[in-house]
Amino acid sequence: MSPPGRRRLRPRSAHGATGAPPWQLVLPALVALSLLVLPVIGLLSRAPWSTLPERLADPAVLDTLRLSLLTATTATGCCLLLGTPLAWLLARADIPGRRVVRALVLVPLVLPPVVGGVALLTAFGRQGVVGQWLDSLFGVRLPFTTVGVVLAQTFVALPFLVLAVEGALRSADSRYDDLAATFGASRWQTFLRVTLPLALPGVASGAVLAWARALGEFGATITFAGSYPGTTRTMPLAVYTALNSDFDAAILLSLVLLVVSVGVLVLLRERWTTGVAA
Repeated sequence: MSPPGRRRLRPRSAHGATGAPPWQLVLPALVALSLLVLPVIGLLSRAPWSTLPERLADPAVLDTLRLSLLTATTATGCCLLLGTPLAWLLARADIPGRRVVRALVLVPLVLPPVVGGVALLTAFGRQGVVGQWLDSLFGVRLPFTTVGVVLAQTFVALPFLVLAVEGALRSADSRYDDLAATFGASRWQTFLRVTLPLALPGVASGAVLAWARALGEFGATITFAGSYPGTTRTMPLAVYTALNSDFDAAILLSLVLLVVSVGVLVLLRERWTTGVAA
């Protein structure tokens, strides 16, 4: 029974206040949803469905797809090899200038892709800060090569893995590390057998995000590695090239990338749902 003099409050729903949402919010929300959905509908409606099997069997398309999968997977491996230790330093180590290091990690996320390609040229080009030494001492030239594609993809994808792994390491209970140390485990053994297994879901999701970002990379790749068939022309570059000559081929390659993007969403759905629920 309610205390005298007080109105009984109606229970709120789990999603906020009761009643219909105001049209001032619904209208722009619908416009935003249309802006996201209509391009996908347009792509699906213009797809050459009748000639899809034979176009997918085209050797040029298969070669481009093979190169894209190879470079994106290799770049993801580089991100795992280099980004996981960096994420551990940011999450667990007491290092000076941690905020500066984290800001540097975020730079590729906000940097325009073409600018990233120019930056890679100034660093790893034949006259670059590091590239001139690689050329003079070892005869290694990275621009306009398949290795250059992997380097560009790693540059843009690395922040996704570092941020995901850092978040997973921060959420993992560090007391297990301390417990392992009391049993005589070294820091390296603790990392391999305790810390890394606890953070494995974050590592997996970060790897998927990094792979998807590497597969869709365009600006830095075309600036640093060019667009040479069989060597540096990945799927996004092939889409751009096909726009000038074969629009149906551009749509087909875009559909392949769309399927990959939807696949990434499916793989990460459980993690996103868990994060939202928490």
